[in-house]
Amino acid sequence: MRAMIYVEELEKGVTDQQIHDLIVQALEDYKELKKVLVIHPDYTRDDFTDRIVPKLLDELKKRGARECHMLNASGTHRAMTREEFLKKLGLKELPEGVYLHNHEFDDPEQLVEVGRLPASFVSEETQGELQDDFPVTVNRLLVEDFDLIIAINGTVPHESTGFSGGFKILVPGVAGPHVVGLFHWAAVLIGIPALIGTITNPARNIINKSCELILSASGARFLSFNMVYSEEEDGIVPRGLYVGEDYEGFLQAYEKACQASSKLHIVYIDEPLNVAVQVIGPHYDEVWTAGKGSYKLQRPGVIKPGGEIIIFAPHIDCFHSNSKMDAAIRQIGYHGKDYVKEFLKKHPDFDRNVAAHVINVRGPAIYDPETGKEEFAFKVTLATAIPKEVCESVNLGYRDPSSLKKEDFEGPGKLWIEHGGKYLYDLKKGV
Repeated sequence: MRAMIYVEELEKGVTDQQIHDLIVQALEDYKELKKVLVIHPDYTRDDFTDRIVPKLLDELKKRGARECHMLNASGTHRAMTREEFLKKLGLKELPEGVYLHNHEFDDPEQLVEVGRLPASFVSEETQGELQDDFPVTVNRLLVEDFDLIIAINGTVPHESTGFSGGFKILVPGVAGPHVVGLFHWAAVLIGIPALIGTITNPARNIINKSCELILSASGARFLSFNMVYSEEEDGIVPRGLYVGEDYEGFLQAYEKACQASSKLHIVYIDEPLNVAVQVIGPHYDEVWTAGKGSYKLQRPGVIKPGGEIIIFAPHIDCFHSNSKMDAAIRQIGYHGKDYVKEFLKKHPDFDRNVAAHVINVRGPAIYDPETGKEEFAFKVTLATAIPKEVCESVNLGYRDPSSLKKEDFEGPGKLWIEHGGKYLYDLKKGV
C-alpha cells in the first residue's frame, strides 16, 4: 500500500462497508501472515475499535495468521477485565488463536529497553529543565517474533500531546514510566492553553523520537489505524479512518486525522464562562482520567478569572486506581507549575507524570515562594464520592454531587456539559 490511505465522511459518517474495504486495501500486500500483534485503546476511550477488530481478525485469518495477540494500550490506567476486552473489541466470545494482554507500565518484567533519548535532545525539548539521557522502555511483546503489528488509535484534542492518535498508542500506551513522565513534563512546561489542539510540539517530538527507537528494535512491519469519530446521542459515529504504514505512514495518518478532528471536536462559545459543569461518564473512573473535564476548558478566555470548573462524577472515589500513584497525588496536592517546580527541587525523585497531572488539572497559577501563596486563574471543584476534607487537603474545592441540578447551570456565563471531557472549548474569534 501507499504510505497512507484513508476514508473520510465528516458529514454523513463512514459505513461498515467502507471500513471493511479499507482494511482489505491496507492488508493487500500482506499475503502470508503467521503471528500478528494488535495494540488497541483501553476502556477509557469511546471509539469504534469494536467495528474494526472483528473485520480485521477475519481478514488476518484469511491471510494465514494463526495467532492474534491483543494488547491493551493502557498507559498508566488500570488493567481491563475480560468482559471489558470483549466489549472493546466487538467480540461476543474470544475466537481460537486470539489472546488478550494487559500492559502494565510499572512491571519491569513486561518491559524491555530499546534505546535512550540523548541528553541534548531531552534538554532541548524540556527547555533545559532536564539534562540527562532517558531510557525508552516498551512492552516486550513489541520486539517478539510478530510478522505485523497493527496499532488502532483515536484522535481528539489532547492536553499533553496536542491531539491524541499516531504514535501516542505506543508512548505512553505501551511504554515504561521514564519516557511517559518525560513527555508529560515537557508538555507541562508549555502549558495546556498553548499546547492542546496543536499537531506538533515538544511532547509530540519526544513521543515520535521514542517510537523511532521502538520501530527500529522491532522486526515487524507496522500499520496504524487512526480513527476520528463523534459521540452522538445514539452512540459513536465513525467520521474517518486513516491507515499509515511504518514510521512515515504513522505520521501522515496522524496529521490527516488531526485535521479532521479540529473540525469536529472543538466547540466554540459566545462568551467567557463563570461556571462550567463537566458531567463525567463511567468510563472515567478516577480523577486521573476525569481531569480532562478541566483540561478541555483551559483555552485562554474560556473561563473568566475567578470562575469555576466543576467535575461532576458521583461514581469516582479515588484520584488514581494505582495505590502508589493515588498516594503520590495526595502527597503533593493540586497546584500550579511554579509551586510544583519548587516541590520537585526538594523531592527530585518524585514521579513527573503525577507532577504533570496535578498541574494540568489545577491550571495556571502565580506562586510566591517566600509566602507560599498561590493565585489561581480559576477554581477546580470535585463533585464526586471523594469527601470534602480530602478534596480540600489536595487543594481542590468540593460540592455535594446530590446538590447539582442541570437547571441551575443554564443562562449567561453558565454551561452544563454532557459527555464531559470529550470536546475542547474555545471562544469564537472576535469575542
